[in-house]
Amino acid sequence: MLAGTGSDVGKSVLATALCRIFRQDGWTPAPFKAQNMALNSFATPEGLEIGRAQAVQAEAAGIPCHTDMNPLLLKPQSDHTSQVVLNGRPIGKRDAYDYFRREGREELREAVYAAYDRLASRHNPIVMEGAGSLAEINLRDSDLVNVPMAMHAGADIILVGDIDRGGVFASVYGSVMLLPPEERKYVKGILINKFRGDLRLFEEGRKMLEELCGIPVLGVIPYFHDIHIEEEDSVALAAKSAAAQRGKVNVAVVLLRHISNFTDFNSLERDPRIHLFYSNNVEEIGKADIIIIPGSKSTLADLHELRRNGVAQAILRARREGATVLGICGGYQMMGMQVRDPHHVEGDIEAMPGLGLLPMVTEMLGEKVTRQVRFTLADGSGPVMEGYEIHMGETLPADGSSVSPLARLEDGKPDGCRVDEKCMGTYLHGILDNPGFVGTLLAPHGAKFSGSATFDYHSFKEEQYDLLADHFRRHVDMAKLYEILCSSR
Repeated sequence: MLAGTGSDVGKSVLATALCRIFRQDGWTPAPFKAQNMALNSFATPEGLEIGRAQAVQAEAAGIPCHTDMNPLLLKPQSDHTSQVVLNGRPIGKRDAYDYFRREGREELREAVYAAYDRLASRHNPIVMEGAGSLAEINLRDSDLVNVPMAMHAGADIILVGDIDRGGVFASVYGSVMLLPPEERKYVKGILINKFRGDLRLFEEGRKMLEELCGIPVLGVIPYFHDIHIEEEDSVALAAKSAAAQRGKVNVAVVLLRHISNFTDFNSLERDPRIHLFYSNNVEEIGKADIIIIPGSKSTLADLHELRRNGVAQAILRARREGATVLGICGGYQMMGMQVRDPHHVEGDIEAMPGLGLLPMVTEMLGEKVTRQVRFTLADGSGPVMEGYEIHMGETLPADGSSVSPLARLEDGKPDGCRVDEKCMGTYLHGILDNPGFVGTLLAPHGAKFSGSATFDYHSFKEEQYDLLADHFRRHVDMAKLYEILCSSR
């Protein structure tokens, strides 16, 4: 188990590295995180939902993702409530206070333990990931994901500290010392992550940590900028430069308050023909060649906000001036004539006018659609492509409207709506990972960039996993790590 001194110390990325390393070394690894909190999710081949981070780790391990890798997923809907997804299926909304109370936790604990046991019967080793801090002592009795999970699995814990944020000695030592002695013995190693500068300057600090904690420091891993692994958190999105670049197609992703599945745009970020940025600034959006309205966990609330902050008007103005507008999932719903929520699936707003760019009407439904799909563009151009759906709601043509779908699924059903080559919407997450669709999206703006080479995102990701594994191996004592894993407790 990779456990952390806090959130955002790099556990997910390091777990991805280990999944790839163990695969390279001839093992059959699989990732596991008992409980994940994220708005980035993914559909398994069985049509069930897990956290995107575990899907990425499974990809690094070279195996299909499965709900046993992340049996409990919390999808925040506000500061206080989350949708709870258990074994891939929503089981309702829970207030944070009620969720973390001791009452009723045993049922969830049994479910995550059973998922781990099933996974461990099929794979070895299991690369487990903790959540937040290893030493959340106020939540100890209700904890499902850190030390109690490691104890159930008989897992060795490697504690990850983030030196970039400062205070790494206190955070590592404090995390270890706050554990009761019977739990502390499971912590077998320490990793210092995100180091900047000359590694030789930390040699003394490394020895001091080992003496203080009585636990070996297995490695000091430098911060990297040239390896690209999908981010789990949306915090960094707004920092991506919005300054228009000549010689590239400028793509603006509307920065929604409840943005979800922003990993849809990773392929565009790496495409040399494209400059992609996230913004809710009306002037920046107005400079884009292509505007993408992404998925949202709260479509109606975000649609209301787009009208309040002027972004809705900026999108309509950009469309009139020749920009392409694409909506994905919640963004597709917003582009229609109206979004209805008569059953209060999302909240108190029962209906709201959409942007009016597509002749479609959406009604929110309690049943969630989650599935992987294969599809072609509805006009018959291009190859068979892949994507996935995760949405609550049905979008149909407005009364009397004649609609051209954007895509046609393998089972013959239509998806989305296409008004023309510069205005379209779809429910298909992952559609932008397909070079065939990206080529169609960029075609009206071809004069903006030189060359016509496509970008193979799948090959790019495989290369990044290998680079990450190499980076980890260079800075971690792998012999010592294997010695820990192979020795009996």
